[in-house]
Amino acid sequence: MTSYERSDALGTAYDAVVLAGGAARRLGGADKPGVRVGGRALLDRVLTACADARTTVVVADPRPTPRPVLWAREDPPGGGPLAALDAGLRHTSAEQVVVLSADLPFLGAPTVRRLLSALRAGTADGALLTDADGRDQPLVAAYRRPALHRGLSGLTEEHSGLTGLPLRRLTAGLDLTRVPDPVASFDCDTWDDIATARARIREHGHVLDEWISAAKDELGIDLDVDTGLLLDLARDAAHGVARPAAPLTTFLVGYAAGRAGGGPEAVAEATRKAAALALRWADEAAEADAAPDATPDTRPDAG
Repeated sequence: MTSYERSDALGTAYDAVVLAGGAARRLGGADKPGVRVGGRALLDRVLTACADARTTVVVADPRPTPRPVLWAREDPPGGGPLAALDAGLRHTSAEQVVVLSADLPFLGAPTVRRLLSALRAGTADGALLTDADGRDQPLVAAYRRPALHRGLSGLTEEHSGLTGLPLRRLTAGLDLTRVPDPVASFDCDTWDDIATARARIREHGHVLDEWISAAKDELGIDLDVDTGLLLDLARDAAHGVARPAAPLTTFLVGYAAGRAGGGPEAVAEATRKAAALALRWADEAAEADAAPDATPDTRPDAG
């Protein structure tokens, strides 16, 4: 039984619909999903956050992405968020659907899990994030697919279609749970927003996690490791041996872990061994510095 089949059996499987086909007028018509923040396209960052979805549908014209997705398009293109959501929803089958916009630089998998947990904990039609001002963010949300289908069908019948209708026409008729999260709900509508996101990612408290996440995506690595353990190893190698030993040692750890089959446990074991060696090396150096000079003084006046 695959992980997706187990999720289905447990009722925890979900599909994802990512809306990425807007006109980006406030960005001057730029290709917003392709704008890079922290070295990665905004769309790619969002796709990473929902990587464990059973099916991911991106409503936009196709483009290269770091993992396979299904592509859909509203008819006519540019028909607005409700028309786009309807087009994407037609390709889903899970009871629970995560709906996301493609301009969320700080969205991560933990937030997607929080939304799904909030949805599963009650009987509401959906669970959505609220931003720093307490406003609903319906494009960062988890919904029950039947509730979306009923709402979209009703609006289609009432208005003879969905083109041009605002998203609030749908959400106003749903029972929703709110999940406050001013960081993950931050979206990039303007170039000032893009600049803010790029600056925040380079802040001291975020830059390493962001870099590691970007590097794993770029290298095609899906591996969670204890970065603190690796950083401690790099520090010990640099201080106890020599500064160039830090990058060389961490490279050797990665190589050894790969030879051992990969995985977090292999990385942790190789890191522990290398760290112990670095500490022994440092201890010997400290002992040598503290020991009295064992070389006899042969100067004529010595003694």
